[in-house]
Amino acid sequence: MKQHLAHISLLVKNYDEAIQFYTKKLHFELIEDIKLSESKRWVLIAPKGSSECKLLLSEAKNATQKHLIGNQSGGSVFLFLYTDNIARDYQNLIDQKIEIIQKPKTEAYGTVAVFADLYGNKWDLIEAPKQKS
Repeated sequence: MKQHLAHISLLVKNYDEAIQFYTKKLHFELIEDIKLSESKRWVLIAPKGSSECKLLLSEAKNATQKHLIGNQSGGSVFLFLYTDNIARDYQNLIDQKIEIIQKPKTEAYGTVAVFADLYGNKWDLIEAPKQKS
């Protein structure tokens, strides 16, 4: 049996402001933006060059969903973004005035920084340890 995660749904206040943040500030790619109805779109974004899991932006439609924007994980880190160069990407967070929750530090699983997206969702930015030859 072979399976994989394709998409993770992320509640947003507004499709266009979320697309703007992720594509302009985090430099993600807009993979698809398909209008399904007057109020619903199929919007997929992903880090450039990524072929794995993508984020499916979902515009909140009711009070319960709106209340959960930015807190889908109950205050814990929600999403984990791996990078090949944490210094470069951390500097981009600073340059883009993205909220830094934790500066880079070394952990057993790599170097990690924590930031918040435009809605307050916490993200880990991680560079895995270098493989020893």
